[in-house]
Amino acid sequence: MNLNLPDDILDDALAVSLARMLAAANKRARELGVDAKQCSISIAQNGLDTDANWRVNYGAKDYVGRRGGDLIIDVNPVDCSIAKVLRGQ
Repeated sequence: MNLNLPDDILDDALAVSLARMLAAANKRARELGVDAKQCSISIAQNGLDTDANWRVNYGAKDYVGRRGGDLIIDVNPVDCSIAKVLRGQ
């Protein structure tokens, strides 16, 4: 899907940063066998302001009767590198 976004959205540094970060997290999730479209996704800042990573949590939309936990990916906001990958129990 290729969208032409208006300049006011592209000028929003936080929105563009979050889009890049989420794309990096989704790529890693796919590599680990998680389909983001089938997940309930939440995003939060994790850590102190100076070195806060973005934490992306991939949880099941339908969690009743599901075994295993969520996939949690921490992404460095500076270069969108994956800082940490956790699996919940």
